Amino acid sequence: MAPHPVTQAIIDLSAGACGGIACVLSGQPFDTAKVKMQTFPSLYRGFVHCFVSVYKQVGLRGLYQGTTPALIANIAENAVLFMSYGFCQNVVRFVLGLDQCTELSDVQKACSGSVASIFSSLASCPTELVKCRLQAMHEMEASGKIASGQKSTVWSVVKNVLRTNGPLGFYQGLTTTIVREIPGYFCFFEGYELSRSMFAQHMGRDKEHIGVVPLMISGGFGGACLWLVVYPIDCVKSRIQVLSLAGKQEGFLKTLMGILRNEGVAPLYSGLTSTMIRTFPANGALFLAYEVSRKIMMQQFAL
Repeated sequence: MAPHPVTQAIIDLSAGACGGIACVLSGQPFDTAKVKMQTFPSLYRGFVHCFVSVYKQVGLRGLYQGTTPALIANIAENAVLFMSYGFCQNVVRFVLGLDQCTELSDVQKACSGSVASIFSSLASCPTELVKCRLQAMHEMEASGKIASGQKSTVWSVVKNVLRTNGPLGFYQGLTTTIVREIPGYFCFFEGYELSRSMFAQHMGRDKEHIGVVPLMISGGFGGACLWLVVYPIDCVKSRIQVLSLAGKQEGFLKTLMGILRNEGVAPLYSGLTSTMIRTFPANGALFLAYEVSRKIMMQQFAL
């Protein structure tokens, strides 16, 4: 028997939070390199050069700048995402006139994830803004866009946002985040479910019992599908959130057109290598933690 809807929501939220923690702990240095290369593409020749430069300038801790807000962001985002994902699946069943116990197709699950991402954007945007600013603080000072010697702590960034823009300042880049998430998470869940289905068909078993390695590969494939589709949008989001530290930043379309006019197309893909390297361990760990923790909690609470 399925758990009560409230219990089910708590299970999905908790499992999503576990997935978010696993995602950050396994991929934070690559995410730091991504943000730095997106915001200041002319400073780094490539992924390895960015890693080496950061290590020489700031040390190992430079690659883990923004870990605290990244943890908060991923816990909040994935908790809300997977809780909403379960709810949106029920909405899809209702709209299609299906029984609540009916297993959805891979495409129907992808549509559920796409809609769920709207809710997760509201949770992730504020913490992503703080994370991105912390990750690019050194480059902002080096380029003269902000005064040097500023504190690079979570609390100092939060105070600066509140003092400069008020509470709504945390939602700079929200439109771009939603534009990124809707198609991105359709590809994310479609890639994940499609890969699981293919593994299950090849192994002659159901999707819930394909094993750890195929599950992590499926998670990584879903992450790769997401980033290949939305990476240019994410680059614009990072620019808006980081450069707004130096003053009012233009919106999504004006920022995008400014990059294309002044820098060309290539900067929109700066940092893609580190992102694609990161996506398999990070998203593999995310889905492994989510599926395992959810299965354990379902066994505990299902009657």
